[in-house]
Amino acid sequence: MNKFIESIQRVYPDLVFRDFYVNEIGQNNDVIVVNDSLVFRFPKYVQGTVQLRRETEILKYIEDKVSIPIPVPIYISFDDSEPGKVFTGYPLIEGNPFWRNSLLGIKNEVQLKGLASQLTSFLSVLHSISGETASRELQLELLHPREEMIELFEKIQHKLFPFMKKESRTEVTESFEKFIYGEALSKLDLSLIHGDFGASNILWNSGTCEVTGIVDFGGSGIGDPAYDFAGLLSSYGEDFFNMCVDVYPNGKEIANRVHFYKSTFALQEALHGIENDDQEAFENGIKNYR
Repeated sequence: MNKFIESIQRVYPDLVFRDFYVNEIGQNNDVIVVNDSLVFRFPKYVQGTVQLRRETEILKYIEDKVSIPIPVPIYISFDDSEPGKVFTGYPLIEGNPFWRNSLLGIKNEVQLKGLASQLTSFLSVLHSISGETASRELQLELLHPREEMIELFEKIQHKLFPFMKKESRTEVTESFEKFIYGEALSKLDLSLIHGDFGASNILWNSGTCEVTGIVDFGGSGIGDPAYDFAGLLSSYGEDFFNMCVDVYPNGKEIANRVHFYKSTFALQEALHGIENDDQEAFENGIKNYR
């Protein structure tokens, strides 16, 4: 942890460190909390430095548009691209991750609908930024999800199929081919998306039963709005997912795409593991396909 503190002090020598600790949450970043008031994120991988720069630009662009607090960096270091020296820092957002067990502990229907409304309203605003607008104003790559899924499937075939049983390979092949070449992607409006809209990145206050922040926009970019709802489905299950899409414009139309994207998450985790020498992520992702 000292190397991270040294990196911050090298760029911001006037920042006083009273205390600091590591927050272990985060597959792609090391997260340091300083003075119980500032959060610093350090990419673990070289590719993460590119993502962090893009993420910073996106956060600055949407900070005045969204109603839920988001992490807008006030401390930035991009001059040296070496992992451990690249970082951003932002004021700590109060709240704890909204884990599934927390959701299951809520028995009040009004409170559940309130949480669903908050999350859906946030996504509605984010998704109202069209792919064309985001491409033009943020210089983001405008890549159709069909091309992304073709690329993902090719990686799965080359890197993961050797570790998968025959039945799993057949099932995954049929699922991807049906999605890529079927009707699901024929009428699709691309937008700005969060890209990892799951429990660990949604903060809440259990006392007020309200969402207090949305964090980790490292996967943000132009994409299919259904992808964000796949994060909700994966984190919280069908009932809460349905509660959300019921209040999202044309929500029912995205359901099929949502379920497909969710089915790819474990394989994406396994890919992340094999590409970044993260054995735990690989094992977690591949275990149901062996």
